[in-house]
Amino acid sequence: MPNELLPYDAQPLREPCAELDVWRKRLDRAGSLPRRWAGRLRRDLEAEAIAASVGMEQVPVTVDEVRRILAGERPPSVTDVDQSLVLGYREAMEYVLRRADDPGFRWSRELVIALHDRVLGGNYALGAGRLATGPRWITDRRSGTEVFAPPSPELVPELVDRACARMEADHEHPAIASGWIHVGIAAIHPFRDGNGRAARVLASLAMYRGGFQRREFTSLEEWWGHHLGDYYSAFSCLGGAFDETADVTPFLLAHVTAQLSQVRALDLRRRVERRIWDALESVVEDVRLQPRVVNAIWDAFFGREVTPAYYIPLTDVSRATATNDLAAAVASGLLEPRGAGRTRRYVGGSALYDRAAALLGVDGIEHDPRARIVAVLSRDLAGE
Repeated sequence: MPNELLPYDAQPLREPCAELDVWRKRLDRAGSLPRRWAGRLRRDLEAEAIAASVGMEQVPVTVDEVRRILAGERPPSVTDVDQSLVLGYREAMEYVLRRADDPGFRWSRELVIALHDRVLGGNYALGAGRLATGPRWITDRRSGTEVFAPPSPELVPELVDRACARMEADHEHPAIASGWIHVGIAAIHPFRDGNGRAARVLASLAMYRGGFQRREFTSLEEWWGHHLGDYYSAFSCLGGAFDETADVTPFLLAHVTAQLSQVRALDLRRRVERRIWDALESVVEDVRLQPRVVNAIWDAFFGREVTPAYYIPLTDVSRATATNDLAAAVASGLLEPRGAGRTRRYVGGSALYDRAAALLGVDGIEHDPRARIVAVLSRDLAGE
């Protein structure tokens, strides 16, 4: 449409959007998940999404480090600034959830700025919560060459207002709205730092506002993080410099296609991991451990080290109780200790995989038992 900011053609987007609607109905019919499992799944997906998004902006944290930070542990390998960025991103996503159902909600410049402030953990030195007042450049980190010139800073306030007005006018489908605000904020580049993270959080907000509130739909960070080449290529429709008439249909198509790919992958993963979780709960019950110990067993099953500092806030127990829980898991053969004193950590014991495989009906686990269990379950459940 003439004079429309970053126009697009909705026609090629209708079919994939209709498939997203089918997926939403299918997952809604699946019903709610058991409370303990739902909470654990949410934490894992949250940690992976945050690690992917901040990692795309060269914040050097791993998924395991993010998982520990979110649980209340402070990994010594992560700087205070990077820890604040991890927690800030989570606060931004929580802010999105709080605002999504607000009956008085409006897309506005102040909303965009407030989210950006949270994304950067309120770090004034990074420009948190303030529109850029100087020039910005987008460079290819591999070559160091400039690949896109954003609009001059004096145009930014009006462009952000126009982007919000376009969101208020609505789009044909929430996935289109999500992709549009994503590419819109990336193109306007209204901040000195954190533009990509802010754009991705706002994209999640658009999906929440449109009724797509499951993680399968609302958080594309991990998918993009594993497909960075596709992600950056999708922005090529913007050209080399900001042009408000640029047709962003290619980006929107890439965005909606990524959502479909993610929902398919996460649906299978959810079903596989639910089977594993149920088996681990039975394993914990069979050896007469406290039900909460399944949280430690779950991490150990997937090759993640468990420390008391991580386990305590995860299960909301005292240090003495945590020590007893982990010692009991070691005595049962489900965990094995490594190190001593403050460096003590726990990994999966041989009995863990043997018992889980027996309950799940998986054989041939002599080599890499975790991979074998996941592969067999994925094969079997993919055919359902």
